[in-house]
Amino acid sequence: MDIREVSFSYDRQRNIVQSVTTHIEKGKITTIIGPNGSGKTTLLSLMAHNHCPHKGQIHLDGQELNAFKPRELARKLAVVHQQNEAPLDLTIERVVAFGRTPYQTMRGSDKEEDEKAIEWALSCTKLTDKRKVPLASLSGGERQRVWIAMALAQKTPMLFLDEPTTYLDMYYQFDILELIRELNVEHGLTIVMVLHDMNQAIRYSDVIIAMKDGQIIREGRPKDVLTEEMVRHIYHVSVTIKQDAETGMYIVPVGI
Repeated sequence: MDIREVSFSYDRQRNIVQSVTTHIEKGKITTIIGPNGSGKTTLLSLMAHNHCPHKGQIHLDGQELNAFKPRELARKLAVVHQQNEAPLDLTIERVVAFGRTPYQTMRGSDKEEDEKAIEWALSCTKLTDKRKVPLASLSGGERQRVWIAMALAQKTPMLFLDEPTTYLDMYYQFDILELIRELNVEHGLTIVMVLHDMNQAIRYSDVIIAMKDGQIIREGRPKDVLTEEMVRHIYHVSVTIKQDAETGMYIVPVGI
């Protein structure tokens, strides 16, 4: 995916995203970071075609996003939003089946392909044994797996996630991030996600895009992007960068 000089404003006055140009590498995990209001979620939304840029273009597979029909685009990229809702009495299997909507036509759909995709999505997210369990009985972390499974059922090569660890305790944060890395490594999905936690971004990203005031300040490998000077510039917080053999690189905040 190529983003070329993209700008966007919700009120046509102040740009939330300003002249952003970048490239999303196929087969990599790219994480967008930045303080609140930096434009990271808006950029992800533009990439998912939930909004259209006021200036610039976004291309996927050599074609501008505007040229795709909604069903065509939904077969190329899937999105897990920060907040998701479904009737709580639905079973996990029923919720995941909604991911097959892009493949339904006036003539119906290929039931065999639908079943294979649903089975694969349940298996990837380790929800097969809970397929008949209602959504209401699940914890927050388990529900997040359901939303990811629904996106996987779309069988797309790209997966976008907006702050997938929000509202989760420490166990489920790492559980979800390990799942995301597994989807990338074992199934080859190209993943773009928004994260707040810089240490999680370091550990689970191939590429980091750092944003501030609607612009990309720096992008590249975690160790190249997240320097002490760069973090202070973006977040106005002083940090110390540490590294050891067991945990690798990590960031320790030391003050404002």
